[in-house]
Amino acid sequence: MNVVRKDGGNGLEQNGGEEAKTYPWLEVTPEVVAKDKAPSLWPWTLGFMILGLAAAAVLLYPEPILEQAGYEPSARNTWMAAAIPGVLAFGLLARILVLVSAGPVSDPSRPSPSDLLLAAAEAEREGWGVVDPEGRILHANLAFEQLFPSSRPEDEDDPDVPMDTVAERLAADATSLAAFNRLAEGIDEGRAGETEMRVRAPGGAVEGRRLTVTPLPPESGFPGYALWRVAPVRERPAPPVELDTEDSGARALRRDLLDNLPVGVFSIGDDGRFRYVNSTMADWLGRPVRTLLEDPSGLAGYISEESLGQRSYDGEQGEGQHGEVTLQGATGDRFQIYLHQSSREAEDGNFVYSRSVALKDLVPRGSLQAKTVEASDDEEAGFAFRHLREGQRWLFLDAPVGIVLIDHGGQVLDCNRAFRRLIGLHREAVVGWPLSDRIVREDQGDMAAQLSKLVMGTMKATHFEVRMPGLNEREVSAAVYASQMVDAEGDPMGAVLHFIDTTEQKVLEQQFNQSQKMQAVGQLAGGVAHDFNNLLTAMIGFCDLLLTRHGPGDASFKDIMQIKQNANRATDLVRQLLAFSRRQTLQPRLMNINDGLSELSKMLRRLLGETIELVLEPSVAPALVRVDPGQFDQVVVNLVVNARDAMPGGGNLIIRTKTVDFDEPVARGHEIMPAGPYVVVEVVDTGTGITKEDVGRIFEPFFSTKEVGKGTGLGLSTVYGIVCQTAGFIFVDSAQGEGTSFIIYLPRFEPETEDEQQLLEAPVAGSGVPLRRRMVEVEEADLSGVGRVLLVEDEEAVRLFGARALSLKGYDVLEAADGEQALEIVQGLDEPLDMIISDVVMPGMDGQTLIKLVRHEMPSVKTILISGYAEDAIPEEIGRDPSIHFLPKPFSLKQLAAKVKDVMEGPAAD
Repeated sequence: MNVVRKDGGNGLEQNGGEEAKTYPWLEVTPEVVAKDKAPSLWPWTLGFMILGLAAAAVLLYPEPILEQAGYEPSARNTWMAAAIPGVLAFGLLARILVLVSAGPVSDPSRPSPSDLLLAAAEAEREGWGVVDPEGRILHANLAFEQLFPSSRPEDEDDPDVPMDTVAERLAADATSLAAFNRLAEGIDEGRAGETEMRVRAPGGAVEGRRLTVTPLPPESGFPGYALWRVAPVRERPAPPVELDTEDSGARALRRDLLDNLPVGVFSIGDDGRFRYVNSTMADWLGRPVRTLLEDPSGLAGYISEESLGQRSYDGEQGEGQHGEVTLQGATGDRFQIYLHQSSREAEDGNFVYSRSVALKDLVPRGSLQAKTVEASDDEEAGFAFRHLREGQRWLFLDAPVGIVLIDHGGQVLDCNRAFRRLIGLHREAVVGWPLSDRIVREDQGDMAAQLSKLVMGTMKATHFEVRMPGLNEREVSAAVYASQMVDAEGDPMGAVLHFIDTTEQKVLEQQFNQSQKMQAVGQLAGGVAHDFNNLLTAMIGFCDLLLTRHGPGDASFKDIMQIKQNANRATDLVRQLLAFSRRQTLQPRLMNINDGLSELSKMLRRLLGETIELVLEPSVAPALVRVDPGQFDQVVVNLVVNARDAMPGGGNLIIRTKTVDFDEPVARGHEIMPAGPYVVVEVVDTGTGITKEDVGRIFEPFFSTKEVGKGTGLGLSTVYGIVCQTAGFIFVDSAQGEGTSFIIYLPRFEPETEDEQQLLEAPVAGSGVPLRRRMVEVEEADLSGVGRVLLVEDEEAVRLFGARALSLKGYDVLEAADGEQALEIVQGLDEPLDMIISDVVMPGMDGQTLIKLVRHEMPSVKTILISGYAEDAIPEEIGRDPSIHFLPKPFSLKQLAAKVKDVMEGPAAD
């Protein structure tokens, strides 16, 4: 029957004898219909006989016939009278010969075979489809399309859909797709087969399908073709129970839970056959559920020979019902299961059926199979067992340190349990893969150099340290002791590596070294800041005094501005030192990092130039943190400038933000981040990268890889100090020639109270406009004032500048070089003071003691403390007093005048 594919059509159509009969996915041509409905031969034969006899009669008896017809008897008339029936008889003979050559004649009262086959195929509830040697579906009935909906072609120009494409579209899981592939592979070998798979129906529900394939034999003339049949898998009735009060929904839920459990569940009847098998167990055994239920051998047919006679691990508790068994699936793969079973017995005590739960590759620690199961995972998994003596195998498995066996190419041949725990990965992710995949890229080069010497035989053993990525972004440090691994003839065959976890040790060492370094630098920075800030205050202050007399048109104006600008640069250096030692004064505010970066982007693009492309990738969720906006800008600018210098030929710079939540503390590098919500800021460049030797020193103050005179070495140390003082963490990931990534973790702000929620809904920092507006207001405001001010400062230059500056603004200024002199002045006054401005650290009496004594005499006096140290150097009890104000050194004339006027106009001290 000549059958061709046809797209479209949902029913059976018949429109007359000349029209094609159309079935879904099938079309029968008119020629085929005419052939199957060939007419009978007897009418044509009867006509031939009558005409033939008429022609013969004319030839035999011409005269009577011609006279009877009214013609004159003659030879010419005789042949003409005989020719007419003769020609007609010859035509009928030719038609009879054509019909005979066309085949047997059918009965017109019976339907044609083609119609019967088509109608039967369409009425069949089981799907039928014919697939060619290339796997394309050539013919299919309606049921096949309904059960395998993806078999309908989407492209009319290419109507033949590959069967494997259909399976990939419909398979609900990898196990089902693997079962289909195994069935399809048997076609080339001429092997019929059957399997079950789970598919996703158009509505999204998961349904079962039973697939059967029958290859057409070569003698059929269609080698490589196959008939596929698909049928729905019906729900099998559950074993009868004595009492069932569950409704259908509860039973369906129970069946779904049992069928999709990640453990094998089955039941064996008294005849040894399976009474129930869930899908997980069937997948392990590589057989459809129906095949297992029909298999008379039951579970016994899948127990490997090595398990025969194997004693139960827990037999003394379960009388042999609990134990370890090695099974062999249909594909020949062996695997270990631990069985936990119970049984149902009849009233007479006879066994009815079992209730069995199987745990794959999970057996009790200490059992023989627990120690040998790893050897049966795959070809390489048993390497240690094949090459180690029996007494050494348990040392390998149960060693408290990680052990890895590698070959000459660095591929992992085997690893023990301790190593897998160290990096938090399963065996499949380690064995058979390069060991370098488990090492951070900065350490891969050093490890490769050490192992190459070892494998080539230039040294017998070596020692080095590596870092490995662990779970939850944890970084593991390990000391590695490597030695040669030789075969029985003594030839090198690889290396044995022992990994000792040194993460905690490294963290403690780093924390101790860092604290020692910070303490030393902090003490140095604090001392330098005090003395240096006094000098800078005098330099900047006297420059401001000179600028009041030498305006922009004066010849000395540029010289004075140069002095002031260099003094300001020196001020920045001191602030960077204080930032690294975490002693600078911060003013944290609620800030959306995404908004801050957006507003900072214009300035960053100017810093980067045209050869470097800046890409911002903000997080979807708000990135709210409590930081000092100015200091955060400083962090970003320093990192961007550092990235720019690493890309002299241009490149890309990506700044991305995201939010993360850690449920438990995370160790990364030598830092341990507490659990909680964080905002992550990543600055990634495509520059030259940082060498391994320099990565550990980049945050040290005054360390720089730039040429002399092109960097202070305080940029990244400032970043480190600001981030740490904000309770954050910063890490670097870099390798020479591969770019650099700086990753900053800042605690994310999440409102917990109504007040914090109101704070969240209030305007958030991130826009620099309000800050600039306040600066403009300070510049333009009237800073003059009146009042009696006592200035106490042991540094003469600072005291002289402060007295002159305040006098110019209209204040009556009294000067004292130390605390004792200040008390003498206070005691000799007839009228009280309006304000005291005192240095904090002075020889003899310090500022704290002076304030207390003066307030005994003048309780309402207003106070400003000045110091070259950071604000946290002020005694705590004074720092908590809101009536005491602080002005850090160095300060300019305008900053001093603005602070004094602001305090003068404020409320008096209580």
